[in-house]
Amino acid sequence: MQHPILRRLDLNLLLAFDALLRHRSVSAAADELAMSPSALSHALARLRATLGDELLVRAGSGMQATAFAERMAEPLAAALDLLARGLSDASTFDAASSERTFVFAATDYTAFAILPQLLAAVQQAAPRLRVKVVYSRGGEPAEDLAAGRIDFALGYENDPLQPLPGIESFDWLSDEYVVIACREHPTIQGSLDLSQYLAARHVVVTPWNDASGTIDKALQRQGLQRDVAVQLPSVLAAPFIIDRSPLIMTVPRHAAQTLQAAAPVAIYPAPFELPPYTLKVYHHTRHSGTAAHAWMRTQLLAAAAR
Repeated sequence: MQHPILRRLDLNLLLAFDALLRHRSVSAAADELAMSPSALSHALARLRATLGDELLVRAGSGMQATAFAERMAEPLAAALDLLARGLSDASTFDAASSERTFVFAATDYTAFAILPQLLAAVQQAAPRLRVKVVYSRGGEPAEDLAAGRIDFALGYENDPLQPLPGIESFDWLSDEYVVIACREHPTIQGSLDLSQYLAARHVVVTPWNDASGTIDKALQRQGLQRDVAVQLPSVLAAPFIIDRSPLIMTVPRHAAQTLQAAAPVAIYPAPFELPPYTLKVYHHTRHSGTAAHAWMRTQLLAAAAR
């Protein structure tokens, strides 16, 4: 038998449970649910009997959750949110009035590259819609996409990969790599050649602690190697490090131009052949048929075109 506990439980009680956990007050939860306090108290009594736990107990002027209720709070809220989104998004989506939350998984650079263009458009078309960004754990987070914990994952790939079951992707942005350096660099002025590049020391961003990335692989194919002095988990500190040192960094041009607004760094073409930087958007086929997902994919592609 699947879900034996749920078969014994009136699922409407879970809405009451969720409201009580958030408000820790019978009257406040009753107001949210448009119920009388006595009806909500009766619902709480039924929940206690079914689940075999007090769930919430009096503590001063409010209520305190039991250990069992605390453990239930996050998965219950996530399950109700997922169910509500599934029921509301399946066929229609009114962007102008929607209060839906879209969850993106991204590194700080991919968020930095995608969100300004995207949010400018989204706020115009959907002023009440919410966007939440969670830190990407690397690769394509298939389990989170399949479970609906995230809607889209932002990442990039330069070598063809075997697609994971159910995961679809589209290219969002393509860019070329350039090199940034201090404007008063002691050995690089006006132009940058390969010998200067290899003689310099480098800053690299490795959010997932990868041993090597696209740049290193391209150099290795030519029998070359760069001298990495600093590894960062985030791109945010990079322009300030570059501006105050003889270190250099290889980044997509879009990032270099945006970082240049934060610190007066110089930008040079990469002095060797590199594959283009391609930013990809991943999503799962289980959710790609919903009207809400289709709308957001349209916004993503329109933002890239701009």
